[in-house]
Amino acid sequence: MAIDTLPPLRDVIAAHGLRARKELGQNFLLDLNLTSRVARTAGSLDDVTVIEVGPGPGGLTRALLAEGARKVIAIERDARTLPALAEISAAYPGRLEVIEGDALEIEFAALAEGRVRIVANLPYNVGTELLTRWLSLEPWPSFFESLTLMFQREVAQRIVARPGDDAYGRLGVLCGWRTEARIAFNVGREAFTPPPKVTSSVVHLVPRADANGVAARDVEAVTRAAFGQRRKMVRQSLKSLGLDLPALLAAAGLEGNERAEELGVDRFLQLAAERQRQRNGARD
Repeated sequence: MAIDTLPPLRDVIAAHGLRARKELGQNFLLDLNLTSRVARTAGSLDDVTVIEVGPGPGGLTRALLAEGARKVIAIERDARTLPALAEISAAYPGRLEVIEGDALEIEFAALAEGRVRIVANLPYNVGTELLTRWLSLEPWPSFFESLTLMFQREVAQRIVARPGDDAYGRLGVLCGWRTEARIAFNVGREAFTPPPKVTSSVVHLVPRADANGVAARDVEAVTRAAFGQRRKMVRQSLKSLGLDLPALLAAAGLEGNERAEELGVDRFLQLAAERQRQRNGARD
């Protein structure tokens, strides 16, 4: 499938001597049909600035530009890929900005104004951490309209997991609290070079407008405590918070014999609100 006048990605990789590096979590997605599908999952890109992390040789970058993104800001720490990205920039004048650097050190909210979406085939070794950081930003809703991200299938299942699911945990609570999240489609390992050991999934997340007035730090604290000992009853696992435990349980309407994987997002928000209340009270 030709989406522009640039060479096929395999030719680009060969011409620039690129090889995916395991230590950077790289798996290049070469199927332009698939990269276009990822771009379309983010919705209409007219008048939208897209932030992309880990563009590599630029397959998804090209698809985002071809699908009409006003501008793409691509963050790439692998200097070997910069000449290939420069060729894309030349083909789409004024619409591609490449930032060489580590995504974990970038202040994303300062990169662009107006309508912003994040679309990326995230490096496997930093994907979950980046998502957690984006969803923990204050104030909320944040600077982006949506996130369209590729993860390993097992991570995607954790993102959309619900109470009672084997994959339900801290990530599921965070995503369920702050976003409407869905798995858009799966991507087989054969679509990548080199093929990863697992299936991947594209997840689309749209921020919820109502964040319930609870601070992310308090949600993080209660979920870390509860799921840190997930097989124990919450009356035991929540002791590590060092709070008034009876008041904490009462605020969430809990008996104390429940386990973390049984609690819905609303219960964790009630626990977080009570932690916040006790924490603020301790300062008064």
